Amino acid sequence: MTINLHDLDGEHSLTLNAGGLPVDAAVAAAGHEPNGYFWEGLVQFAWPDIAESLDFDSEAGMFCAVGSLGDLTRLKEALESVITSPGAASDIIDRATMSGFEFDD
Repeated sequence: MTINLHDLDGEHSLTLNAGGLPVDAAVAAAGHEPNGYFWEGLVQFAWPDIAESLDFDSEAGMFCAVGSLGDLTRLKEALESVITSPGAASDIIDRATMSGFEFDD
């Protein structure tokens, strides 16, 4: 699976390898680079209630969030519905753009 939950000595994290995803072409068509920083912005825009309780440690090739297992499990479910659906990703990007949100990709 592309999205992984990790438990290292009681600290929980979620990682998503950026690149090679079914939505990459849609992200690029919207003028963004589908890297870890893009996914961090998408999470912050699309799911602010989850994002506010997480710490992020993304890189160009990987999205990474650290937080409670419950929040990360909710985020995993939300991301799974987007990374395989170019239409869902495009919808979020369009809403973000219309609201003036700027991705840091």
